[in-house]
Order: sequence, then structure tokens, then C-alpha cells
Amino acid sequence: MSFTAEVKEELSRVEPRRQCCLKAELAALVRVEGTLHITAKERFRLEIATETAPVARKTIKLLHGLYDLKTELTVRRSVLHKTNNYLITVPSQPKLPQALNELGILDDSLNLTQGVLPRVVRRDCCAVAYLRGAFLGGGFVADPHGDFHFELTAEGEQIAEDLAGLMARFEIPGKVTTRRGLYTVYLKGAEPIVTFLALVGAHRALLRTEDVRILKSMRNDVNRLVNAEMANQQKTTDAALSQIAAIRTLADSRGLESLPPALQELAALRLEYPDVSLRELGELADPPLSKSAVYHRVRRIEQLAEHAGQGGGSSI
Repeated sequence: MSFTAEVKEELSRVEPRRQCCLKAELAALVRVEGTLHITAKERFRLEIATETAPVARKTIKLLHGLYDLKTELTVRRSVLHKTNNYLITVPSQPKLPQALNELGILDDSLNLTQGVLPRVVRRDCCAVAYLRGAFLGGGFVADPHGDFHFELTAEGEQIAEDLAGLMARFEIPGKVTTRRGLYTVYLKGAEPIVTFLALVGAHRALLRTEDVRILKSMRNDVNRLVNAEMANQQKTTDAALSQIAAIRTLADSRGLESLPPALQELAALRLEYPDVSLRELGELADPPLSKSAVYHRVRRIEQLAEHAGQGGGSSI
């Protein structure tokens, strides 16, 4: 089962207490996944399609419980995707026009509306229920082990903009784009996705996402530390090689015995311990030297080597 299917299964078990929230959830399902057929004047047939069995059950339950509507369920097997497709048909019946009006699908003149009617989502609890229904109908969320990605699909620009507006009500930054003729409200990054899952009641999915996010963060931190350590080690190695090259230049040009005792000691230590840092090199000196003292002696050796390489004299 995909992560999206798991989230939808969890959300299908969320039971709002208010009638208005139940209607808002059903309104989103109908708006996102429904197709309305006009068979005659003021005669309608509604079809709602889904690939998720819990969503089909939830939709039928809402249609029956809220409006006592008769429904027909057709299950087809997709050979290509090896999944079931559920088609819920609400045939023409006296109660259907009034139900569609209450859900904000039809206006008072029984004309088709566009977008989300404000009266359907006037309360925040209803707005949350509408977003839950929209996800049940056309939502996608990637498995958190991969990239964090979330989408709500809608056939029209107005409904997509309205869904983004509902998200903005709860400070979730949804953005609208188009893909293959459909409008999509998408979220990028873990934070807004986690906020959405918490808002609509997908707590189990939320905990799983948070666990993966923490593991990813820890892994990234470890990788950064390892990369930083490797970079520091490379810098230390490059510096040590440069120092050894300077010492050998002096040994060839004038002999190390011509150096002051302090520089002779440091040169001998560097040749004996080519892989250690300046701080560690100072700890090996007798008496121990600070990193600053070692650095100044190294710089003096490098300056002398540079002078010797340019054919300079042997003065200290």
C-alpha cells in the first residue's frame, strides 16, 4: 500500500462531530472527484470515482447519512495498475438537487457553481473538513523516505485557488500550478506537509513523517560533520606537505643545522610526524608549544625556504 493510500485510509476514519463539517467534507469529495450529469431540467446524476476503498465507503456513508440518497457502487479492476476502481453513482432522485445545493455544488437557481462557496467553509472546523475531503478525493503525499512532496489536484483553476486560500487560513503555503490539464495545489518541504497532516487529523502519518524527518536531519548532520572533518584533514595534510617541502628545501640549500635551535626542533618534529596538526605538533615539543607559537615557527621556516629557493643568502 502506498503512503498516500495509508493516509487516506487513516483520514477516512476521522469522524467530525458537527453536521456542517460532515457536509463540508462531502462537498470537497464531490467537488474534487465528482462528475455531475444533467439528464433533464432539474434532474441530475452524480458520479464519484476513487481508487481507495475506504474513501468509497466514507463517501457512500456520508451520502446515505446526510441526505438519505440512493447510491450504486461499481467496482472495476485496473489491469494496468492492478488496483480496483470504485465508481459511486447517485442516480436522479428528488433529494439530489437539494443536497447538491447544500453542498455548494449548485446555487439556489440549480446552476453549477465554481470553486468553494464561502458558506460551506465559514467556520474553521468546516474549512479543515473541506481540506480533509479534498485530500481524500484528489490528494497525493510522497513517502517521507523520499523527497517531501504533497499535491491536491483539481479540475478548475478556481477550486485550486480556493483550496490554496483555505490552506493559507491555517498558514500553510500552498502554491498552484498546472500539469496535464489539471490544476494542482502543492506543498514542498516537510514543515508545511506535517502541518497539513496534523490539521486534517492524519496523526499516524504525521508521526511517521516526523520520525523520517528526524532521521534525515541526523543523517545530514553526520554527513556535514564527516565532510567538514575530511575537508579539515585534507587542509592539514596539504599544509603538512607544504611544510615538509620547505624543510627539505632548507636541508638541501643550507642544511638544517644552520637553523636556530627552535626551528631545528620544529623541523625535526614535522619530519617525524608528517600527519599531525599544528596543535598536535606543539604538544609533541619539549616543552610544549601553543598552536600560535608553532604557526609562527612554521611561517619562519617557509619564509626561509622561499628565500633560499629564490637564491637568497643564508642569513637568519
